[in-house]
This record gives sequence, C-alpha cells and structure tokens, in this order.
Amino acid sequence: MAAADVLTGLASSLVSGTVKVVDLAAPLGPETPVLYLPPQFGKNTPNVKVHQISRYDQDGPFWAWNWLELGEHTGTHFDAPAHWITGKDYADGTTDRIAPQNFVAPVNVIDRSKEVAADPDYLLTVDSIKAWEAEHGEIEAGSWVVLRTDWYKRNGSTETFLNADETGPHSPGPTAEAIAYLISKGIVGWGSETIGTDAGSAGGMNPPFPAHNLMHKANRYGLASLCHLDQLPPKGAILIAAPLKFVNGTGSPVRALALVP
Repeated sequence: MAAADVLTGLASSLVSGTVKVVDLAAPLGPETPVLYLPPQFGKNTPNVKVHQISRYDQDGPFWAWNWLELGEHTGTHFDAPAHWITGKDYADGTTDRIAPQNFVAPVNVIDRSKEVAADPDYLLTVDSIKAWEAEHGEIEAGSWVVLRTDWYKRNGSTETFLNADETGPHSPGPTAEAIAYLISKGIVGWGSETIGTDAGSAGGMNPPFPAHNLMHKANRYGLASLCHLDQLPPKGAILIAAPLKFVNGTGSPVRALALVP
C-alpha cells in the first residue's frame, strides 16, 4: 500500500472513530505533583505558577492570556538525553535537536497493575519482560515500551503520588537489568505512570536511577507521569509525544497521545 493511501486510511479512521485518540497526559497546573529529592541531590523543581497577563479587561480588552513558571520535568513530561550526565554530550540530545521522527512510534504496553496493587515497590525484571514477549510478541526496534501500573490514579494528590515515608518513596519501576535489556532491543524510549521514569527505590540501585542513567547514555528518551495506559492494548497503538522545542532543553511537559484501533 502506498504511503499516501496509508495516510488517507488513517484520516478516514480518525473521522469515523475506528481509530481512537487517547489522552495520556495529566492536567498541568498549580496542583500538579512535583518531585522532591533528598537534600544531597540538590535543588527541586518548584510547583507550577500561573500569572495572569490580561482577561478581557484594561490590561487586554479583547483577549486573555497568562505567563507560566514551571520546570521542564513537570507533569506528564519528556526526558531528553541531556537531562542526565550520561547523555550530556550528544549533539542531538536536547529537545530542539531531536529528530521529530522519534516523537511518533509504536508502543508496547507491559501491564503489571495487579503486581503493583499488591506491592507498590514492584520492580520490572528481564524475566517479566520476556514473559510478556512470549504472550504478545517481540518488542520491536524503534518502538516505545511503557509500564502500565495504574499509578496515574493517584495523581490527584502529591502525597499519594509520591507515596513517601521515612524510608523514602515507594513506587514501581524497572530494574537496571530490565532497562539494559530494552536498550538491547533498540527501543526509542521508556515510559512510566510515576512521577519519574525510575522506581522510588532507584537511588539505591547500581547504577543509581538506571532508567535515566542507561536510557540517556544510549541517546534514548523517557516519558513520565503518563495516564490512561489502561486504555491501550499491549501492542498495536501509536504513541505521539513531542516536547516543546526549548533551545537546549533537557525535557518538556507534553500532551502525549495514543492512536488506538
């Protein structure tokens, strides 16, 4: 089938509703949970602030607009390789230099929501990924892999979303070995429903924060705080996640979308 026919068919399917557009992003505003790091890791991202410029008033009689204060890695967001020290030297590692072809790709959805409901510290292993592949098919090079945990349902509260106590945050994520395995498959990036792409216990792993460390070392990308992965099939959907074209940006909030048959 010619490429033009493929696009025509997709357009018709979108109009008819046989292909559904699923919103994978959380609302972004002053109540959006932000990551709080231990003091030894440095400064934290501030909460989102919205400043009104005008609202059909003396400051602008016919229009309303605001200006914003927010971190690059706030809410549902994209991590570029330059976000981590292991990826800082890539010429195409910032949000303004990544090839836009990489923002649209097939997505593999590994559902471990039952395991996470039983254990919030659940870690995805290589064996678990291989079991998923045995059931659903091989993970393809150039695709996204995302972990469905239903953690996004906690997103309304910073306390429940971070799920931290005196021992630290308790949230699911991948082992270092799982990330290394996915990189060996040639994926374009890794995504999660938690506040970052790593597990709450990732600071104590080897290497620390392996989803960040290893993915960005391989010039690959991350997506965090994804929502509604429970509306996606294990395979067959297309993920669209385009960061804002910040000059030298290390990441960006995104309105991530999935095209689902």
